[in-house]
Amino acid sequence: MTRNERLAEQLDWHWRTNLRPRLDGLADEEYFWEPVRGCWSVRPRGTSAAPMSEGSGEWAMDFASPNPVPAPVTTIAWRLAHIIVSCLGYRVGWYFGGQDVDSQTFAYAGTADEALKQLDEMYGRWNEGVRALSDADLERPPMAGPERFPMENRVLHVNRELIHHGAEISLLRDLYRWQGGAVPHQV
Repeated sequence: MTRNERLAEQLDWHWRTNLRPRLDGLADEEYFWEPVRGCWSVRPRGTSAAPMSEGSGEWAMDFASPNPVPAPVTTIAWRLAHIIVSCLGYRVGWYFGGQDVDSQTFAYAGTADEALKQLDEMYGRWNEGVRALSDADLERPPMAGPERFPMENRVLHVNRELIHHGAEISLLRDLYRWQGGAVPHQV
């Protein structure tokens, strides 16, 4: 296996065997579920209680700058939006061309199905781009974007981010199923 194949396969194995199957059956109620008061989420434009919101469509993502300490708990909707735009979208545009993604102009998903379609599209573009990288590409910093570390470092960073946030989403799904001590429904 080449370096780029190993890097792509590290995340793709996790995507195929862990994360993406865990997202199957995600319903809107669960997508927007707020396990505690004050959660950040994706909400209809104009309904956020967060200091700021991002997005250009009917739905906006709760946001603040600088980030509050401690950070608020976030919903599955918020975490998927973060993966789609911040983890994948920016970098797909910067490193692999095509349409640039920006958190201020992105049309955030108002349904779980729509979010999963956005996620699948961005992940597919990311995976395809990583698989096309040469060893020379991996050794030098990307030509676009603010990051000046070697591309291999950037790929590993995105892999960590998706694995980390995917695990958080999986935990939220578990908590949703088991809330109140109920026997979880099958997904």
